[in-house]
Amino acid sequence: MKFRTEVEIKESKKKIEVEDKIFSIGSCFASEMSDLFQQGQLQTVNNPFGTIFNPFSINNSIKKLHDSEFYKEEDLIAFSDEYISLDHHTSFDTRYIHQTLNKINANIVEGNHFLQDANWVIVTYGTSFIYEFIPKQKLVANCHKIPQKFFEKRLLSQQELTDSIYDTILNLKDICKDDVQILFTVSPVRHTKDGMVENQLSKSKLITAVHDIISQFENCHYLPVYEILMDDLRDYRFYKEDMIHPNNQAVNYIFDTFGNAYFSEETKDFIKENFKINKALAHRSDDEKDPKYIEFKEKLNQRIEAQRQKVKHKIFNSYEL
Repeated sequence: MKFRTEVEIKESKKKIEVEDKIFSIGSCFASEMSDLFQQGQLQTVNNPFGTIFNPFSINNSIKKLHDSEFYKEEDLIAFSDEYISLDHHTSFDTRYIHQTLNKINANIVEGNHFLQDANWVIVTYGTSFIYEFIPKQKLVANCHKIPQKFFEKRLLSQQELTDSIYDTILNLKDICKDDVQILFTVSPVRHTKDGMVENQLSKSKLITAVHDIISQFENCHYLPVYEILMDDLRDYRFYKEDMIHPNNQAVNYIFDTFGNAYFSEETKDFIKENFKINKALAHRSDDEKDPKYIEFKEKLNQRIEAQRQKVKHKIFNSYEL
């Protein structure tokens, strides 16, 4: 007898190998998944523009990365003693215009170079809502806590959504490797500030638009992450205290479900061992000269070196044997 409805991710014929490069962009849930890729010591770049939620802004970011288009002084605005880009997350804001530009353009260089060798791209949409900055009549990715009176909020139309997703795919197929696999998903994080009914409408529009477009491309797939949390893990014990964001248990469950469908056996073993090593690295001793602790460190060094021998890229970079 089953006591819950399980949502499965269809097994992929093409698998993620230990040397593959994974690019991810989108909502904060994309960052959580990318963090697990990094802990597993896979090659990944996440959100060169910072956390972005809507398909229009994500498409704008991909196009900028594709064209390697640098930002200039006139692309920024000054607010609250900081220089900001309305295309970027607040983490790029600084007090000095050249510092903001340097942070932005350095990420464009890194993102452009990484995308050219990317084997996998994961795009996570969070909302269909978008804000227009009235003074410049510009659709923005982030409001940067600028007063609400300067913005007009609306839902992207279905045509705007499908056009954005379609253009994103074309740009990715052009800059990435010929056999790049593009995985689309909708974030399970509910945007409750929009309203519960409005959030559901927003998510529904995203899911419909994604399915309308990816059916036209062989290398594009939908990951039912939203459905896993809504229908499989439909219990508040899988949420953080805010009752909105999935907790670590839920994120790890989704990651494992994704890995079972997309990781090769070699990649599964590689990541599993690296997760164990990360836990061991967190262990500290009050007496570093304790023979047992020295033995523990020596064995850990051997495990890390054995993992390093399995790949060409550098792993555990911050750890010196």
